[in-house]
Amino acid sequence: MAPKKRPVRLNITPTAGEGGLSTSTTIAAASDANLEALQKKLEELDLDEQQKKRLENFLTQKAKVGELKDDDFHRICELGVGNGGVVNKVCHKPSGLVMARKLIHLEIKPAIRNQIIRELQLLHECNSPYIVSFYGSFYSDGEISICMEHMDGGSLDQVLKEARRIPEEILGKVSIAVLRGLAYLREKHQIMHRDVKPSNILVNSRGEIKLCDFGVSGQLIDSMANSFVGTRSYMSPERLQGTHYSVQSDVWSMGLSLVELSIGRYPIPPPDAKELEAIFGRPIMDGTEGEMHSSTSPRPRPPGGRPASGHGPAMAIFELLDYIVNEVNTNHTFIKRSEVEEMDFAGWLCKTMGLNQPSTPTRTAD
Repeated sequence: MAPKKRPVRLNITPTAGEGGLSTSTTIAAASDANLEALQKKLEELDLDEQQKKRLENFLTQKAKVGELKDDDFHRICELGVGNGGVVNKVCHKPSGLVMARKLIHLEIKPAIRNQIIRELQLLHECNSPYIVSFYGSFYSDGEISICMEHMDGGSLDQVLKEARRIPEEILGKVSIAVLRGLAYLREKHQIMHRDVKPSNILVNSRGEIKLCDFGVSGQLIDSMANSFVGTRSYMSPERLQGTHYSVQSDVWSMGLSLVELSIGRYPIPPPDAKELEAIFGRPIMDGTEGEMHSSTSPRPRPPGGRPASGHGPAMAIFELLDYIVNEVNTNHTFIKRSEVEEMDFAGWLCKTMGLNQPSTPTRTAD
């Protein structure tokens, strides 16, 4: 057996960006004397008291983790596979913290690998209640490891498998969290997510809803594009056409994801009146025209293509892409209503996924 390769450890201290928190700030979090400086940084993020406390607790724990090494992790179980990597639930033995560790195997030159690790350091500065928290990244034995907080509710595609479809009032809270996460990335770090879909929206038993797997490392995106075929199903028309795209493209992907979570299947081609009535148990009015969906309206019904999670027909990939680019999209607005409605998201999630709810139930922040 060949000797085990020595891990390359590149824990580079990032510089603090606008609204961000550098590694030096996280270390300061462990000291009561410097807690005031950390709290001042958190004030810039317009958080409620519960969100501030949770971020302070995370950063204090993170400061105690120190340098991440492959030998310090004990694998508990696999959480999922996607985006060219496998995600495991692990225990970081020196600290006792449970984390999610994503392993990405890439056949790339050392210079490219080092650049990816450097670019990933920006994740140290992404501290938001709507973004999955980051412990660090490192390279070992041919794999890049990205270590994040463990979200015990899993991703929304996993939740959908248990719930069959997700109620609109729950999706209202999901919408608010996703939009605030996208706004944070754009306003504080000038980056887009680029891959919004149900599997990249994570939830936990405390009722938190957070984005993960956003495009912070351009080099990683390029390297993975050369090795893996990613999903195009959630891409906006302008991205599929190769023209200029912006944060609005993330909003398209979010909208498509919300419709999927609502009806229980990928929504292209869209359901006709008969399928909608079967899903919701009543005739559905068209939200933009005030008329009932007609079962005689022309809808594409090609054979083959992407398997759907429900009973709707699937499209071949080229027909799907053509539909996304050329069909007229509709707009639905319910964000304002969702902001004022009280909803125990944590209670709903724990009941759906069979999780133990924390002893002090918390309502999803508006």
